[in-house]
Amino acid sequence: MNASGSSAGLGLVAATTWGGSDFVGGLGARRAPALLVVASGHIVSLLILLAYCLGIHLAPPGVHSLLFALVGGFEGSLALALFYRALAMGEMGLTAALTGLLTALVPVSFSFFTDGLPSRVTALGLTAGLGAIWLITHSPARGGRGSPPKALLLGSLAGVGFGAQLVLFKMGSGGGLLWTMTSARAAGSLAMVLVILVAPPKGPWRGFWQTGVAAGMLDTIGNLFYLRAAQLGRLDVAAVVCSLYPAGTILLAGFVLHERPTRRQMVGMALALGAVMLLSV
Repeated sequence: MNASGSSAGLGLVAATTWGGSDFVGGLGARRAPALLVVASGHIVSLLILLAYCLGIHLAPPGVHSLLFALVGGFEGSLALALFYRALAMGEMGLTAALTGLLTALVPVSFSFFTDGLPSRVTALGLTAGLGAIWLITHSPARGGRGSPPKALLLGSLAGVGFGAQLVLFKMGSGGGLLWTMTSARAAGSLAMVLVILVAPPKGPWRGFWQTGVAAGMLDTIGNLFYLRAAQLGRLDVAAVVCSLYPAGTILLAGFVLHERPTRRQMVGMALALGAVMLLSV
């Protein structure tokens, strides 16, 4: 399999794992504050990664790789806090779609400058993938409050933050996948603790560890697959394929919770399959 095919395949595995993480985390957030679910997953996965790296005496990364990973982990966690705040302010559909689209567009734009323009087939696949992200994540408002300008602004900032995290992880991956992820988790855990201290979540502080740990481990595995996908191929290909992860969440919700996807989402999933096939060429 060529580099593009390997990158797209690993990106699809990352998207599937991230989709499972969001599904499990979403279930946990129904019983406890979402920030506590995410923070517990970050902290436990950090401890496991750190113990493994130290246990096998893995050589630490260089300063530049370490800084990229630390900054990516810290700002990505702050972006997550902004995203949750944006979702709480109104209808989730447009905000989530805008965030998802910007998450992919930031690394795509960066890749154009660093890797050059893609081939026509890859460009077509990227365009199809971006369209699929919009269709899968965007649910039209149904008589609710709508998405106020502030929610869209926060959602946009979160999307830029998530996209920047993908770029920073790619730049830090030269120091080794495990240390990159460990460094990012350390900075992300610190950011989550600071957010919780500044704005303590409302609701019961119990019943979040099990789902938090499961979601955190799935998210960590997905990050490792993304890092490997970004190493093997173009950043834009890895980022767009990985950003299709909401499809996995929707499918799991359908199988487990019997929540049927909308017709728009089904079209988006079909378009996503076509995008992955094009990006694998």
